[in-house]
Amino acid sequence: MSTHYELFYTDRKTLGIKVYPDTSVKVFAPIDTPLEVIALHVEAKSRWIKKQQAIFETYLPKLPPRQYVGGETFLYLGRQYMLRVEESEEEVVKFYQGRLVVKTLNPSSEQVKALLQTWYRTRAKIVLSQLFSQQFFLFNRFQLEKPTLVIKSIEKRWGSCTTGGKIILNEELIKAPVSCIIYVILHELCHLVHYNHSGAFYRLLESFMPDWRRWKQLLELMS
Repeated sequence: MSTHYELFYTDRKTLGIKVYPDTSVKVFAPIDTPLEVIALHVEAKSRWIKKQQAIFETYLPKLPPRQYVGGETFLYLGRQYMLRVEESEEEVVKFYQGRLVVKTLNPSSEQVKALLQTWYRTRAKIVLSQLFSQQFFLFNRFQLEKPTLVIKSIEKRWGSCTTGGKIILNEELIKAPVSCIIYVILHELCHLVHYNHSGAFYRLLESFMPDWRRWKQLLELMS
């Protein structure tokens, strides 16, 4: 089975592979390194990669499955809210007195989960779209055409930018602090100027968000 990895082009002179505590793999390659060369290098290191992943998996916390019942806590924009479930003829999710309240005629765990997932998805589309428009304004000097924004559930990454200029944001970002969301948006918008992870890319990112590493690290802890 092939190794899944994220590829970053940098100013370094040699290929490098890093395995992270969440078992994700990132490959750092000199600019203009052919993809075939990178793939062969990863394949040659596959046994070492799997060994590192196995070590990290041993220490990954085994979290209990989330319960969709009153008293459980849920994240929204980086803050934990205690859930309160109320039996009601209306089907609604809202904040009230510092709590996340779900009102439903059928207060079963399955129904509460479904209502919360729909609510999260709706909030993600609203909040992430607003933040995206605000951050894109900062790129006016580059005279870029505003890219298509897609907000959906994606695995193993918070966002991506396609070669066609479409930006995809993970709807799960709605649970992260606003600064984390802005970091991801800026990261992907910078790819419209530098479609790589070169020194120029990171200098541009840092010009918009000098403390971007802090928010990147926090997102990695949430992964």
